[in-house]
Amino acid sequence: MLKKKFGLWKESLRMSVANIWDSKMRSFLTVLGIVIGVTAIIALITIMQSATSAVTEEFTAMGTGRLVVNAGGTALKTGLSAEDLESIRTLPYVQGVSPSVGNTATVKSADAWVEDVTIDGYNEVYFQRNQNLVARGRAISPLDVQSRNHVALLDAAAQKSLFYGKDPLGQTIHINGYAYLIIGTLSDADSSDVMTQAQGSSSDSGRVIIPYTSALTLAGRRNITSLSVYVSDTAYTDQVQTSLKGVLDAAFNYKDDSYKIINMESLLNTMDTMLSMMTMLLVGIASIALLVGGIGIMNMMLVTVSERTAEIGLRKALGAEPGQIQLQFLIESIILSISGGLIGIVLGLGISYIFSVIANLSFAISGMAIVLGVGFSAAVGIGFGWAPARKASALNPIDALRSI
Repeated sequence: MLKKKFGLWKESLRMSVANIWDSKMRSFLTVLGIVIGVTAIIALITIMQSATSAVTEEFTAMGTGRLVVNAGGTALKTGLSAEDLESIRTLPYVQGVSPSVGNTATVKSADAWVEDVTIDGYNEVYFQRNQNLVARGRAISPLDVQSRNHVALLDAAAQKSLFYGKDPLGQTIHINGYAYLIIGTLSDADSSDVMTQAQGSSSDSGRVIIPYTSALTLAGRRNITSLSVYVSDTAYTDQVQTSLKGVLDAAFNYKDDSYKIINMESLLNTMDTMLSMMTMLLVGIASIALLVGGIGIMNMMLVTVSERTAEIGLRKALGAEPGQIQLQFLIESIILSISGGLIGIVLGLGISYIFSVIANLSFAISGMAIVLGVGFSAAVGIGFGWAPARKASALNPIDALRSI
């Protein structure tokens, strides 16, 4: 019995392949819709996953377990005082606090005079959280912050503008008339601070980092309006945020809109949700091409049934059962759709790889995309091939033989 069934399947498969090969051009045009649809789905999912990974890495670089505070304050009190910062530092599960002071100023060296240089003020915590930030020299120390030392680190643009062809370490620059000793240079990792860039703290003239206490003096300010709070354990981020709100409410006398807290983890989750929705939307649009391809398969199979009416009638007259006729046409439909799916997977992955290289994104083969591609193409073959196969199996052999 099993041998008979196996022989039936083998014969149906052989005849299906032969019929498809006999109509090569028609089969190619029919498969083309499936190829385009699967290619689009594979490429979109893979590219979106690569883009999502890149965005996630950028947000992770900003720091999970990090709360960014913008404390504009009120008419009576602008920013946070040293006492407020100390209250935040002593909160449970707070690993460190990094105030940020941004400004632009004219910077002068012995050989150059550069305007509109970005001056950023930070403390030692900022450098501890950005281990690869210092290329040469040393970072800002707690003593530099406490003593308001006039020390500075330069990025590549500032080095080129102020000390072209010279080693800046140990040299002196003047910022708005104040002398600062160059203690270090910044690496390319300096560009990884996405939040700093988003707040506009960048300049074509270069960037100089000094202790935030010195930056406050330079800017003529006493209080901090921007800082990052680092959490020792990300499991307690929400708890720290609640405690932080309590300190800020007390600092600004519970006035509305006196501060904002940005939870980087919440921002990352929001971005993941948005990108997932976008991916599903694009896949839905690409699936329309699969639907069109499925209709093409159904149309071809219906035409094939009409053209092979005599053959079907003859086979039935010789004893072929309706199930055998139906199986043959269904196998033809599935072969067409699966072939289109496999070609689409190869093309989709190839397009994704090329795009990833051009866009400088990491490329990774998505198992979900491949499963979707094969699954969709198989479903199209079965779904749209069923009706023509059913029609072929239901033909009356007498009526079919009259067409000879």
